Amino acid sequence: MPANKNALIRYKTIDNCLRNKYRKWTIEDLLDACCDALYDCEGISKGVSLRTVQSDIQIMRSDKLGYNAPIEVYDNKYYRYSDPNYSITKMPLSENDFQVMKEAADMLRQLSDFQQFNEFTDVINRLDDKLAVSRKKRKPIVNFDSVKDLKGIELLTPLYNYIDKKQSLKIVYQSFNATEPSEFIFFPYMLKEFRNRWFVFGNKKDNPSIYNLPLDRIQSVEPTEIQYQENPNFDNEHFFDNVIGVSSRINNFPRKIKFWASEEQSKYIKTKPLHHSQKVIEELPDGSCIFRIDVVINFELYSVLLSYGSGIKVISPRNAVKYIKEQITAMQELYNNSGLTN
Repeated sequence: MPANKNALIRYKTIDNCLRNKYRKWTIEDLLDACCDALYDCEGISKGVSLRTVQSDIQIMRSDKLGYNAPIEVYDNKYYRYSDPNYSITKMPLSENDFQVMKEAADMLRQLSDFQQFNEFTDVINRLDDKLAVSRKKRKPIVNFDSVKDLKGIELLTPLYNYIDKKQSLKIVYQSFNATEPSEFIFFPYMLKEFRNRWFVFGNKKDNPSIYNLPLDRIQSVEPTEIQYQENPNFDNEHFFDNVIGVSSRINNFPRKIKFWASEEQSKYIKTKPLHHSQKVIEELPDGSCIFRIDVVINFELYSVLLSYGSGIKVISPRNAVKYIKEQITAMQELYNNSGLTN
């Protein structure tokens, strides 16, 4: 039975009252305390009904939230805990609560590269401490695909702030193919992660094309006084709707990619689509299938298709088939070159 924030405030207030052994608590006293707590915490001045507090006590007594609070009435008027050491804040975590909290802490930890989420660090540490006390340590159940000490990761926070403030930048950048670094003015629009690599997207000065710069190739970033320029054609929210990976231009349009997949790979691809546009065009008697996805043709698409080896055959469009054939031929020649074998 889920409890909203106001209900939790009332439960905690009732718990604090009943733990105070130096005062006798009537239902009216508990009602007043709940009203005061809701006003102090949430600014709610309309008050709480007597029936609501009575219902709260019944819920705390029950197993609906796992409290099983030993609340008793004595002298036909006053409320207290029959166990003076009881508190809902001291109750042990259920196995389900433990698993949910552990996985939530792991997920929050993925944001630790951003200083904007530094406030989570203390929360995570306290949560980890609570979990360690509540349960014996165990081997991790959830493992996240991440790489520590990625080059360029230190640029995430400043780039995040520059994008938020619409700050023009002077960037020194060297691609893998360049022999020397280049310097240019850059207007950053968004950050994106793909396969454990971060990219910043934006425009160069006097160039309307969208560039994606991997952070690990950026040598320096400095703010500049040059006026920031928006790109009205770049939609942060939908730019990647038809893209696998990060390679795309504003004027790129999705193509209908049709491919055959073996019976074995079809089972996998059905449960883990290559793209949200994926459709099954035909199911063949041997269990294989013909699929279609509507995406921009780019390097990342080809990498995904080639990763399935002989389990996939691209059917159309013709330029995609041609490229795949060329790559397969090059691979075959590479393996036929006896000079590279041991």
